Amino acid sequence: MNKPYLLNQYIKNYTVSEKWKLTAGNTENISQVIVIPAYAESGMLFSTLASLARNSSSSLDYSLVLCVINNKINSPADVKVNNHQTMEYLDALVNKKSAKQLPGNKNLKEALQFIADARLKLGYIDASSEGLEIPDNEGGVGMARKIGMDTALRLLSPSASHPKLILSLDADTLVPDNYLTAIHDCFQGKINAAVVAYEHQEPENDEEKAAIYCYEIFLRYWILGLKYAKSPYAFHSIGSTMICSADAYLSVRGMNRREAGEDFYFLNKLAKITKIKYIQNTCVYPSARASQRVPFGTGKRIHRFLDGSRNEYVLYNPQIFEILARWLKLMEMSLHYNEENILREAGRISPALVSFLINSRFEESWRKIRNNAKNDHTLINQFHCWFDGFRTLKLINYLSRESYPQKYMFDALENLLKMQKLSVPEFLRSGSQPDLARQKNILQYLRGIT
Repeated sequence: MNKPYLLNQYIKNYTVSEKWKLTAGNTENISQVIVIPAYAESGMLFSTLASLARNSSSSLDYSLVLCVINNKINSPADVKVNNHQTMEYLDALVNKKSAKQLPGNKNLKEALQFIADARLKLGYIDASSEGLEIPDNEGGVGMARKIGMDTALRLLSPSASHPKLILSLDADTLVPDNYLTAIHDCFQGKINAAVVAYEHQEPENDEEKAAIYCYEIFLRYWILGLKYAKSPYAFHSIGSTMICSADAYLSVRGMNRREAGEDFYFLNKLAKITKIKYIQNTCVYPSARASQRVPFGTGKRIHRFLDGSRNEYVLYNPQIFEILARWLKLMEMSLHYNEENILREAGRISPALVSFLINSRFEESWRKIRNNAKNDHTLINQFHCWFDGFRTLKLINYLSRESYPQKYMFDALENLLKMQKLSVPEFLRSGSQPDLARQKNILQYLRGIT
């Protein structure tokens, strides 16, 4: 692989505009860049930076934290004011200027001083000021991540002895002091992409606790179901957990520019070229706050729970994951079947599955895959590239709409655990809705197995 050529081709054809410039201190010998998009985050970002600054000095020496302060042209005025304040703080840190005269509460000033005294290498990109905003039609957080990640490619030292990595974090996400070393150690082998374990921060308010417990149970149930089906896409898709090598980033032509779901689509592309490793000996702690900034995701889901617009205590019917498991097994066992035979066998699994496959033009796609694959290994890989994480999600939603309606959350969870022959904790077995303490116990149990 001609890596300099690939990098040059990427910069020529896929990178963002050069109008977004890096402001940074020392960028020598950088082998990993932590990219943090920040949209009106002056109240949260510096706690995140302080948590990074608590990592070991040796790991900070080869790491750069890159904040992308962003908004759109049509973003509210208070967002732009907040971003301007954030950049004032960052500029003081980068240029070793005193932040004592800048406005801020005691906690913020303590965080700023701690960061200033640490060995944290820091930089930022202004995608907020007039003329530098993200265009209104070019997404939001996906574009901000892309600006940072594309810049990271240029910063990674060719002579660095450590793995060349791009880490994705969020401005409201805290990390422990072993975060950088755990990731570094994981990528010493032939690893090109990974996600870090996560646990949402716990709110003080009981209603907000109920909201985040419910949402995280939903997320982990999804992974549990995909693992049961032996899907190669059974990994968490959360932006603050993602890491990839520079080579992998180039191979998938970089981050997308999506308004939301950018993490799901980016990891979906990575999973087609490499296995996604799960790093469990460290963890990130995303915020559990409500938000309507993006059309879906944690903030939107918490907001929806709190406004009571729908019943959130429902999950996909476990039978859907049984159908998915049988479908994936059928394909593993039927590589040399033609499309008619496969559809006939799929009909024995579920008529709704056949309808979905026909609507998805499976017959045409399978003919093309079989004609182009030189061996069984390539054949099954090409199938999983076609039946990817996005198509898996579409099938599950289709089956849920057409044939298998959602079930009460705790019944569905108990059934799925039994399907996997996993022990069902006593605190999950009661037919009544668990109280908040029991819901937390259920979540802690799921954190241990997903």
